[in-house]
Amino acid sequence: MDYKFQINLRGIIELLSNHLYSGPEVFLRELLQNGVDAIRARQNLDPDHRGEITMEVLGARGGKAPTLVFTDNGIGLNEDEIHRFLATIGQSSKNAEFWERPSDFIGQFGIGLLSCFVVSEEIVVITRSAASPQPSSPEGADSRARGLEWRGKPNGTYTIKVIERDLEPGTQVYLTCKKGCEEHFEVERLVERATHFGGLLPYPIRLISGNGSRPINAEGPPWRRRGGSEKARRAALLEYGRKTFDVDFFDAIPLRSSVGEVEGVAFVLPFSPSLATKRTHRVYLKHMLLSENAEDLVPDWAFFVKCVVNANDLRPTASRESFYEDDKLASTREALGQCLRDYLFDLAKNHPERLQQFIALHHLSIKALAVCDDEFYRLFIDWMPFETTLGDMTLGEYRKDNPVIRYVAHLDQFRQIARVAAAQDLCVLNGAYTYNAELLEKFSEVFPDEQVEEIDPAGLTQSFEDLALEEREEMFALTKTADLVLQPYKCSAEIKKFLPQELPALFSTNADAGFLRSAEQSREICDALWSSVLDNLTAKHARDVYAQLCFNYRNPLVRKLAQIRDRTLLRRSIEMLYVQALLLGHHPLSAREMALLNEGLLGLIEWGLDAGQRGEA
Repeated sequence: MDYKFQINLRGIIELLSNHLYSGPEVFLRELLQNGVDAIRARQNLDPDHRGEITMEVLGARGGKAPTLVFTDNGIGLNEDEIHRFLATIGQSSKNAEFWERPSDFIGQFGIGLLSCFVVSEEIVVITRSAASPQPSSPEGADSRARGLEWRGKPNGTYTIKVIERDLEPGTQVYLTCKKGCEEHFEVERLVERATHFGGLLPYPIRLISGNGSRPINAEGPPWRRRGGSEKARRAALLEYGRKTFDVDFFDAIPLRSSVGEVEGVAFVLPFSPSLATKRTHRVYLKHMLLSENAEDLVPDWAFFVKCVVNANDLRPTASRESFYEDDKLASTREALGQCLRDYLFDLAKNHPERLQQFIALHHLSIKALAVCDDEFYRLFIDWMPFETTLGDMTLGEYRKDNPVIRYVAHLDQFRQIARVAAAQDLCVLNGAYTYNAELLEKFSEVFPDEQVEEIDPAGLTQSFEDLALEEREEMFALTKTADLVLQPYKCSAEIKKFLPQELPALFSTNADAGFLRSAEQSREICDALWSSVLDNLTAKHARDVYAQLCFNYRNPLVRKLAQIRDRTLLRRSIEMLYVQALLLGHHPLSAREMALLNEGLLGLIEWGLDAGQRGEA
């Protein structure tokens, strides 16, 4: 035997108010959606029909709750349609079998009117259909003049009765405020929310109260306003952005996509946003607000804009507060991304000064796009700013004086070589920041005749000047002692000549040595299980991979060290130069190296005190 599901309407209403919709005020959006769809349906029958919507607040008197009367002059409903669409959950009057052009309508899911139960214990609908005449009345009255009253309650019951008076086609919805929902019936609140949801709707909306009539949507979509110069239109869009978001945006970019029938405006943020912040946008569906916080509307690289758009042909989710992710939305996203690309191309060709200002704010977005778009890369790569060992500069400025593009991929490596490279007038790019390494690696792919070289800090020492024979003999004892002192730290010693002269020693590692160093530090803080895992990972290379401490022969302190005969003092001095080189290269100290620093400082202080006492004696 087959059984039918039993519907708990109160449970459905609670689900709507607490989970499906963002808040109780959404009932007003649902009323506006139903009213606009009804007007569009009537225009299918009568293209010259001029639709309008009114809201009237009847104030509380004699202890009675306030009532909202929502009226549209749309197509209305007959009795059969009332049973189908007001009393059947999930059935929508916008379904394809009912109207010839369902794509014109905002709603799709047939649950919108239920949201009114969130703020009212009863829904009263008075309606008269313009689509078909009512059956003849027993009294022989004109069937087209008869209307119907539908009363629905949250317990799932409803009544229908015939209204024996003349009515114009359309629908009136009466909502009497539920206790605790008074704020949603306040005039100013209604004006604010109706403007918020329906400020761009194409049919006039008015709110009537004891203070008169107030228009809700007099201005219409700002991107559809014509006339004036390009400069004036841009100024108008920026003013709209300021009023809407209370932000003075850098620029306004018109958006248009035939896919999804989307149009609107993208506002360029006047600040550089965090990459971790998800960009959200205000979106409308057929000029009805869908969401203030829609995501994934534009490509990920376009995190420099905040958009306001209207879509006529994208599919909403069941809550009608975002778009359904499908192929059409993906194609729309690509089309809007192309609008932003075209804007940047136009800046590069026609407004170079504004482009420089834009890049100063949003170079990360430009870099993100250039990584995946070769055409964009060719046009913009020379404008991109980079940190170098000789200061900040664009890649174009760098290339004027450097036929070979040299860079390091990691921040610690850049810190290791920055002072040394600068002292030798060697300009090296820092590829450690977001997208930099990818852009530099891509350069020789896009421009095959250009040369790009990744610098290994350990290899940089190979370019330093070697010592003469007598200088090597002078430094032999120091080099041998330093090798013995540094061996426990997987570091070898070498002595060369380099700049700056005041730098006594340079610590450098290649990728393998850097990995082993990180693994050693991790081993100090992890448990036995992970320690054994790290041991297995590093076992193959631990014996052969060494970092390097390169002493600077040009530094007077290094040459003095070569003359020291006190083995203890020499050992302490080498250890301290090792720790100093680590700190100058921004390398975190391991537990052993921290202990070395503490012991070395105390040992040198003690040696100095002893020397002072001996001098006094």
